[in-house]
Amino acid sequence: MSHPTLSKKSGLDISDKNGVYIVKEILNKKNGDLTYIWNDEEKFTVFKNFDEWNWLLVGGVNSDEIFKDANKLMYLIITLSVITLIVISISIFITLTISLKSLKRIKDGLLSFFRYLNKESNSIEKIAIDSEDEFGIMAKQINENIEKAKKATDEDRKLIDETVAVLSEFEHGDLCQRINIEVSNPALMELKNVLNRMANNLESNIENVLNVLEQYSNYNYLNKISTKNLKEHLLKLANGVNTLGDSITQMLIENKSIGLKLDESSNILLKNVDKLNISSNEAAASLEQTSASLEQITSNIRSNSQNVSKMTQLSQKLLNSSIEGEKLANQTTASMEDISSQVSEINEAISVIDNIAFQTNILSLNAAVEAATAGEAGKGFAVVAGEVRNLANRSAEAAKEIKNIVENATLKANQGKEIANSMIEGYKELNENIKNSSKLIYDIENSSKEQLMGIEQINDAVNSLDEQTQQNAKIASLTHDVAVETDEIAKMVVKKTDEKKFVGKDSIDLNKLL
Repeated sequence: MSHPTLSKKSGLDISDKNGVYIVKEILNKKNGDLTYIWNDEEKFTVFKNFDEWNWLLVGGVNSDEIFKDANKLMYLIITLSVITLIVISISIFITLTISLKSLKRIKDGLLSFFRYLNKESNSIEKIAIDSEDEFGIMAKQINENIEKAKKATDEDRKLIDETVAVLSEFEHGDLCQRINIEVSNPALMELKNVLNRMANNLESNIENVLNVLEQYSNYNYLNKISTKNLKEHLLKLANGVNTLGDSITQMLIENKSIGLKLDESSNILLKNVDKLNISSNEAAASLEQTSASLEQITSNIRSNSQNVSKMTQLSQKLLNSSIEGEKLANQTTASMEDISSQVSEINEAISVIDNIAFQTNILSLNAAVEAATAGEAGKGFAVVAGEVRNLANRSAEAAKEIKNIVENATLKANQGKEIANSMIEGYKELNENIKNSSKLIYDIENSSKEQLMGIEQINDAVNSLDEQTQQNAKIASLTHDVAVETDEIAKMVVKKTDEKKFVGKDSIDLNKLL
């Protein structure tokens, strides 16, 4: 496709000075119109595509040719409009000038009415227009309606005042008050009826609540508040009171159950406390006897310890005496040995004396023989020799007697020595036995002291146990009092619970609770 005047250039590439490719736009849109600039003139083109024939029908003209008559008509209308506007403005000005006074009066009347409605004034100024024109008619109608509105407003105010008074009584809890004023305002009448119905419902529902609460105050929890046709707060109130009744009922059931269990447990506790009390008293009495016996045993052991201490002292003295006796026995043995030695020497001396007496006797015999031989001259010598012989015989006899005595003394000394030796052995054995006895007595003394300490500790423990037992007996006695009081409280709880009326009171089974 090429332009008839622009040979060598495709029609698709032709555009106006605004960059609108005319042919491309038409081919793309297929149906519609297009405005473009060509040779500094605005062109208006309309085109339609026929697919069945594969035709595109295009028609175009200058825009000025299309809107020429329309522009003439527009200019005429503008001129007439300006003239009409001037005439109307003058008429309006004149009319407004005439009407402003009436409008001002109407405004003043309406403002007075509005001040009355807003409670800024207690009276209404009527619109003072007596003309027969529209303003006069309008003022008359406004005055009539204002009067009706004033009357209705006064009635409404009375109703509102009474409503406020009734609601004030409601606020203070008096639900017996009602709104009795009749008004012509349907909305306020409906409000009055709604408020009265609300008061009736509230009073009825509150009465129901109060009746149930009064029954609750009389410990009767059998009844419930009906929640039929109740909503929101009244429903919550009714459910709250019913829940309160259920909670109290549940609490009473629990109280009775606890009371029954407590009663049974307190009976068992009372029996056990009685047994404990008896056992504590018996234990206290037994401990007192045990304590007295331990005191006696302690006294005996203490006395035994003292006696053992004395025995220790005596055994020590006995040991010392035995040692001293052993020393004396040793000294006796030594003395006996000295005596035996002296006796031996005496025996030797007696033997010498006996020999001397024998020799003297022989010499006297010889002298007597010589004297007999001498005759008369030897008589005196014979007498002397006889006397000497007598002395010799007497000396021999004396020596013999002394020898017998010395032999007896020697025998006795030997016997004494043997006895002394036996005494020494006896003392040694006695000393050993005394030492063993002293050791045993010392061991017994230590054992007695340990026994005394142990028995004193046992005695202290028994005394402490006795005090604890006495305290336990007191506690058992106090526990008995508490158990008795608990039993009385449990019975009182059950009694008080049975005095109340509630659901499930008689269905509590003690056997299931235990």
